Amino acid sequence: MQTVSAAPMPIPGHIDPVPVPRAQSPRPDGRVDLIGLSRDGIRAALETAGLEPKQAKLRAKQLWHWIYNRGATDFSAMTDIAKAQHPWLAERFVIGRPDVVEAQVSNDGTRKWLLRSPDGQDYEMVFIPDADRGTLCVSSQVGCTLNCRFCHTGTMRLVRNLTAGEIVGQVMLARDSLGEWPSQPEGRLLTNIVMMGMGEPLYNFDEVKAGLQIVMDGDGLALSKRRITLSTSGVVPIMARAGEEIGVNLAVSLHAVTKDVRDEIVPLNKKYGIEELLQACADYPGANNARRITFEYVMLKDKNDSDADAHELVRLLRKYKLPAKVNLIPFNPWPGAPYECSTPERIRSFSNIVFEGGISAPVRTPRGRDIDAACGQLKTASEKKSRAQLDREAEEKFAALG
Repeated sequence: MQTVSAAPMPIPGHIDPVPVPRAQSPRPDGRVDLIGLSRDGIRAALETAGLEPKQAKLRAKQLWHWIYNRGATDFSAMTDIAKAQHPWLAERFVIGRPDVVEAQVSNDGTRKWLLRSPDGQDYEMVFIPDADRGTLCVSSQVGCTLNCRFCHTGTMRLVRNLTAGEIVGQVMLARDSLGEWPSQPEGRLLTNIVMMGMGEPLYNFDEVKAGLQIVMDGDGLALSKRRITLSTSGVVPIMARAGEEIGVNLAVSLHAVTKDVRDEIVPLNKKYGIEELLQACADYPGANNARRITFEYVMLKDKNDSDADAHELVRLLRKYKLPAKVNLIPFNPWPGAPYECSTPERIRSFSNIVFEGGISAPVRTPRGRDIDAACGQLKTASEKKSRAQLDREAEEKFAALG
């Protein structure tokens, strides 16, 4: 049975606090899942189970290697741990994976998994392959509380936060599916992670931080922080903390440049407005021309796609001197959606205006639409130029504009 905190969880923004479970329910068999625990957490769990501190420290190191470097899910596979210890570990611990309810593959190679936690909560992850990279789109919550009007997830109620183990578990399952064990830095199919799945990551800060620290650990999953992007709709008070304590790339779901429109489509704007959000971006630790902030901008017909909107976007980004690029996202319709996608001509015009203002503005190519997994791959505004070339040209224009 799901454990719900008696007091409501404080959620910043215009939305009233709602009660959500503080943690995943314990396993029915009483075993502890090691996925998502830090090294110290594994050691502490071993000590609690009865191992002497010195032995627990050694076992924790061995378990960490087998779990995160070798992808082991069975203690009997751990050849440097005495066979007599295997049953003892198996009785007390488990190396879990989320249950796969459904796995789909798009015509374009995009993969989507519907996952289920031990307490029966469903969430999704998406893998987007490309010629030179493979990006895993990871969820941080079951449902969402933001109610962004263009987002299908926003129509769901927030059920609970995902745990660090459930966040890391998505990466582990993707590695399983792609056959990427033992973990190696070269030749990977899964090269990038974006926290752009279900939920607002900054409303689940502690678990997202703990999960990403495991993902970035050099002795395990070993993904560089430069290959991880955390997306937020603009939870301003937590953005600086994310930069300081997690230190990954930042993406901001901007989607509008006027108060009235952003209030409508991203209601969090009523609490933290555009100017306050952009100042937080300017203050984000580590942002520079080599690590630009990405601004996501969904293209909605006759709502946020005018030439005037494009010019205002350039003005705002230049005003705050932001090292930025803009991803223009063609709206992916869903049943009952209140918006339509901008026309290709309108999107091109918008992109050109932003580009002429010295800011790279590629158009994201929808991926996985046939399996409702359009969680996009970046595409250049011109098919004849690479994204890197367009970025260089945009930087040159920006420098020339002074």
